[in-house]
Amino acid sequence: MIGLLKKVIGDTNQRTVKKLQKTVDDIESYADEMNRLSDKNLQEKTEAFKERFQNGESLDKLLPEAYAVVREAATRVLGLTPFRVQLMGAIALHQGDIAEMKTGEGKTLVATMPVYLNALTGKGVHVVTVNDYLAGRDSETMGELYRFLGLTVGLNQKGMSKEEKKEAYQADITYGTNNEFGFDYLRDNMVLYKEQMVQRPLHFAVVDEVDSILVDEARTPLIISGSVEQSTKLYMAADAFVRRLKLDEDYTYDEKTKNVQMTEEGVNKAEQAFQIDNLFDQKHVQLIHHINQALKAHVSMHRDSDYVVEEGQVVIVDQFTGRLMKGRRYSDGLHQAIEAKEGLQVQKESMTLASITFQNYFRMYEKLAGMTGTAKTEEEEFRNIYGMNVTAIPTNKPIIRDDKPDLIYKTREAKFRAAADKIEELYKKGQPVLVGTVSVDTSELVSRLLKKRKVPHNVLNAKNHENEAKIIEDAGQKGVVTIATNMAGRGTDIKLGEGVIDLGGLYVIGTERHESRRIDNQLRGRSGRQGDPGASQFYLSMEDELMRRFGSENMRGMMERLGMEDDQPIESKLVSRAVEQAQKRVEGHNFDARKQILQYDDVMREQRDIIYAQRMEVLESDNLSNIVKNMMKSVVERAVKLYTPEESVPEDWDLDSLVNYLRGTVLDADDIEVKDIKGLEPEEIIELVLEKINERYAAKEEELTPDTMREFEKVIMLRAVDRKWMNHIDQMDQLRQGIHLRAYGQNDPLREYKFEGFNMFEDMIASIEEEVATYVMKAQVRNNLERQEVAEGKAVHGNNTERQDQKRRPVRKTENVGRNQPCPCGSGKKYKHCHGRQEAAQ
Repeated sequence: MIGLLKKVIGDTNQRTVKKLQKTVDDIESYADEMNRLSDKNLQEKTEAFKERFQNGESLDKLLPEAYAVVREAATRVLGLTPFRVQLMGAIALHQGDIAEMKTGEGKTLVATMPVYLNALTGKGVHVVTVNDYLAGRDSETMGELYRFLGLTVGLNQKGMSKEEKKEAYQADITYGTNNEFGFDYLRDNMVLYKEQMVQRPLHFAVVDEVDSILVDEARTPLIISGSVEQSTKLYMAADAFVRRLKLDEDYTYDEKTKNVQMTEEGVNKAEQAFQIDNLFDQKHVQLIHHINQALKAHVSMHRDSDYVVEEGQVVIVDQFTGRLMKGRRYSDGLHQAIEAKEGLQVQKESMTLASITFQNYFRMYEKLAGMTGTAKTEEEEFRNIYGMNVTAIPTNKPIIRDDKPDLIYKTREAKFRAAADKIEELYKKGQPVLVGTVSVDTSELVSRLLKKRKVPHNVLNAKNHENEAKIIEDAGQKGVVTIATNMAGRGTDIKLGEGVIDLGGLYVIGTERHESRRIDNQLRGRSGRQGDPGASQFYLSMEDELMRRFGSENMRGMMERLGMEDDQPIESKLVSRAVEQAQKRVEGHNFDARKQILQYDDVMREQRDIIYAQRMEVLESDNLSNIVKNMMKSVVERAVKLYTPEESVPEDWDLDSLVNYLRGTVLDADDIEVKDIKGLEPEEIIELVLEKINERYAAKEEELTPDTMREFEKVIMLRAVDRKWMNHIDQMDQLRQGIHLRAYGQNDPLREYKFEGFNMFEDMIASIEEEVATYVMKAQVRNNLERQEVAEGKAVHGNNTERQDQKRRPVRKTENVGRNQPCPCGSGKKYKHCHGRQEAAQ
């Protein structure tokens, strides 16, 4: 069955390659014509292509001629003429697929053709590499070619200012790392002014070393985390204040809905206690939030009923089962408020401002393509998750490398001794050796063994990209021994030095099999490029992790029975096949894990898309009044539905609580009384309340002026969305960590996660609407029209953390700015409507 499958896949690839060859013939048919053109005429082709595209000609139609232009330009500018196989790889990339091309086949040059063709659309093309060094190098070398053809090239690197980044993204072609592109996307969805966004819509990306980025790092989330200063102190202060408040006088409590609402008297006391003028001022948004949560903790959350205190921790009690829900925390700061109430240590709020995985970031591009030396083993994953096929492109010259069978030793010690002996022997002969290790520890162990044997060598473990590339480039010189972790130096060619071909080329030694065949193939592929000679061999032991995990007991027993010595290896194709089967099992397991994570992550992705689209609408809109009014309508409708339920008779409706709620959120105490709504149907109550809201809203707008009201609404909405979304991310993360326990109750954890996640999202939307409605109706506008970030952010990927400077730059009076010019603070508004107004008021 497997043999048949292999044959089908092989046949499909052969058919694809044949098709590609026909297109290559079309490209090459233009060769003479292009060769006759002067530089100027060749350069003019770019504008002609752009015009043809604008007039409706498709890129597929333009491809043969456009590729022929790049081929000729590469010959003139770089001194490199793409081979037929490189043209085949370039066609596969334009089709949105993965071109699997062996090491040394010139993938960097291959990318120039689809990048040029797709850049003609004017929508921008991203070339994604694994590190800053490669991004810088390729943008420099290939940039010459693009600039010759009249295209602009940008380099997007860590630590650049927003202006520099924006410029890089405005270029036709932008080089950068996967991390930086992903973080920029997240930062763009946290900006306070649309003009601060740096990226354009995601159009086309060519991902170099695509297996490393989309498979190996697929599960690593990019996170922008934030710190909220004083937050724990504020919980304590709010708790101390709330203890002095009295029911009915300072706050109202509705038993049924557990809703606690401050009265005007309570608000006055808060303003006195914290020595502030207006509790509803934007700058006190955190304070009022903490007071509300402290009230909730004291009035509606009961110890030993809603939660218990165990070993200094607040543990939630499931209201349906009575079980303790360890590891879960109440959202939106309520958990911390309860900790303050119980006199426990208040846990610092963990704040994830934004997060996305590479899987989900790269799936947002209109078209995605990739190239690598090894992707066939992960073809199913690329097809299922990214909708990309893998096309194995033939090599330009046949591979003559000698891949020797694995040598298997009884102990780890014997294996390393034998490998070190072989390295010493090759060094004395002058043949260059590349030693691949799975971990940094192993590379250091091999280094110690070679020092004892006085064999000079370079050690590389992916810490310094620039030195790394230089060391890898020199690894093919006579007598050079290089020890590298398997992933070090990806994307850098090893060229053979003088006389090395006669010695047998580069000899690759693997000190352990990786759990992924792909990584082993990459290591082997470092040798034997472009038809050069070379050799590769793996040294294994029964004590290696992969061997321990997969049936090495039988083999070890066999070695014992045969009375084999520690330093006597087994060399057998059968053993190599057994190892490969073990690797396939691990790969399958890892694919399943990534697929499952993606299913969970998709829930978050759908929610992120909705929030980011709404946030974009807020930034782009000049007038949010309709959105705000709809939010207020939703708040009123929810409240009326809650206190006048359909299933109960009007006599049982809780109109007192409804009036208290409306006074606390959207109306003042003298705007509404119970007698005003008694005897009315729910629809009539809604109508009456909305009428009163509209009156107060119109009066406020008149008092503030429409311009100020619009900016005020934006300030409030951005703050509410960002703060609630931040808390929601945290909550979803906690839900996900504990959801697997549902399997014990015969429930499907993913289904439960989707269901609960949906409910939590709905609650968050309701909470945003309530906060916006309350602030628009209650807050007074003084000097609080500055849009503010909810927290200071830091970008985190793996172990890397970088501080994000997202503040608008201050405007000094010394700057000579015209009233109708854009404000230099970056808000995108005219100076007279922004800092100019503040100056005039002073």
